[in-house]
Amino acid sequence: MTTRRDFLKKSGLAVAGYSFLAKNSGIPAGLFPSLQPPERFRSMRPPVSKRKFVSEAVEAEVRKIKNRIKNEELAWIFENCYPNTLDTTVRFQILDGKPDTFVITGDIHAMWLRDSTSQVWPYLHLANEDSKLRELIAGVINRQVKCILLDPYAEAFNYGPTGSPWDKDLTEMKPGIWERKWELDSLCHPIRLSYGYWKTTGDASVFGNAWQQAMKLAVSTFKTQQRKHGRGPYKFQRVTPKPSDTVPLGGYGNPIKPVGMIASMFRPSDDATVFPFLLPSNLFAVTSLRQLSEIIIRSTSDKTFAGECASLAGEVQDAIQRYAMVDHLTYGQMYAYEVDGFGDRLFMDDASAPNLLSLPYYGCVPLDNQIYQTTRAFVLSDDDPYFFKGTAGEGIGSEHVGLGKIWPLGVIMQALTSQDDDEIKRCLDTLIRSNVGTGFMHESFDENDPTKFTRSWFAWANTLFGELVMKIFKERPYLLS
Repeated sequence: MTTRRDFLKKSGLAVAGYSFLAKNSGIPAGLFPSLQPPERFRSMRPPVSKRKFVSEAVEAEVRKIKNRIKNEELAWIFENCYPNTLDTTVRFQILDGKPDTFVITGDIHAMWLRDSTSQVWPYLHLANEDSKLRELIAGVINRQVKCILLDPYAEAFNYGPTGSPWDKDLTEMKPGIWERKWELDSLCHPIRLSYGYWKTTGDASVFGNAWQQAMKLAVSTFKTQQRKHGRGPYKFQRVTPKPSDTVPLGGYGNPIKPVGMIASMFRPSDDATVFPFLLPSNLFAVTSLRQLSEIIIRSTSDKTFAGECASLAGEVQDAIQRYAMVDHLTYGQMYAYEVDGFGDRLFMDDASAPNLLSLPYYGCVPLDNQIYQTTRAFVLSDDDPYFFKGTAGEGIGSEHVGLGKIWPLGVIMQALTSQDDDEIKRCLDTLIRSNVGTGFMHESFDENDPTKFTRSWFAWANTLFGELVMKIFKERPYLLS
């Protein structure tokens, strides 16, 4: 766990400290030693010469929005967070004549398929204004293709064959893999980025032979993990005292009845599933398969593969309707988080996305869908075992870091899926308090003491926070003024 003292020591600011006025952040004045303006909100970004990548379009966006934010602390956090992925995590080059972008998560120097998509997604709308930025995002797609072709079951990769702390895992580790936890959403995120990039720029040049091979391998993996013809080749075990870090029953997971959904051994939090049919990831797969079908029809004319994608999407959707839309004793019909096809279901949500809360954000259901709204009410209530409320705020957490830990990702996603001004303002207030003088978002913070947080450098949470502020700026600018 990283404390505020640890962060300030590493950043060279420990001797100065911070003081925050209650009217700005909710943290009582005097909690930390005083620091007089303007030092109190000094930029936490690296010097320009030390930044990994500079986009003029992103810099212009930062200036434009920051100038509209009246809360000085909120403006400061936005300025630090939104460009954080570009400032600190990207490694861009031209490799074999094509752009190639390796994106680390932050304090873990590996590239997750999920995180790398999520980290550059909030810059996508600027791709047509900045050719360098557009090339960088195309490079992420190209790198993701290489990762999928190396191993479609791995969720995290090294830049090269540099080894991994998880080399001893009981699974088929290959050089270049950081971790090999099969997470269904990991193959969906590259499709999401490909589709978003294509729809934004109209550029189909990234959809070459390697990309098509990777997409066919992804769909083949989806089908294998429907487990209609046995358990398939993937299994995973780890020698660990943490049950959620390994998979039961010889590494194949708890039993499922093959009903058409796709099994996922791990959640987006990297924790093992209880029932392998993980509903948010299956709904995400339906959306991704339909997007992939559209790309294929319009860019490659491979009608056979496009039809295969559409057919699989329909099959998974039908299975979701039958097995994952279930009755809760209190809430009535809603989405379960996990099911097994035998009738068992798990009612909860996990803050790492895609989750139940984020379904409209990923285009899986309309925001006003009644089943979703019922599910959302459950997720943000005391009936959800991973919803926490304390003096520092409220929001969903995760088994990944333990009970009583609120995830900024969850709070941000709550605001992104809200149509209520008061709810959005409460979320912003919680997020401001949770930065505790670091100027950044974290993985989690204690429900009663935000100075107890995990991961001081978590680029996905930082960039997503920037996306939230931009959305508010576009749709509800009065909340910033």
